[in-house]
Amino acid sequence: MDRADFFEQVYQVVRLIPRGRVTSYGTIAAYLGTKGSSRMVGYAMNGAHTVHPPVPAHRVVNRQGLLTGKHHFESPSRMQELLEAEGIAVLNDQVQHFKKLFWDPALELDLEA
Repeated sequence: MDRADFFEQVYQVVRLIPRGRVTSYGTIAAYLGTKGSSRMVGYAMNGAHTVHPPVPAHRVVNRQGLLTGKHHFESPSRMQELLEAEGIAVLNDQVQHFKKLFWDPALELDLEA
């Protein structure tokens, strides 16, 4: 699979993350069957701001709930602002109640099927 196809698959998964929930780069990679490619998921999120339909890249954080991608938004505070607008508390660049808000497509999408 080439990079563009991979990125599009990532975007499709990220578009399914419900408002008020978050997931991680590694979880998306594992769901797509490319467990070791969390960094590539991050690269996809870096470029997600120019993709249509929109990709809610702010809902993807690292495995500890840290906003490691915040510098790829219009401003360093924009990722946090978007999460907080969805009711997600962020303190010191970390999603609060991360485990409770965590969305795993392998579990959630199977339930919807």
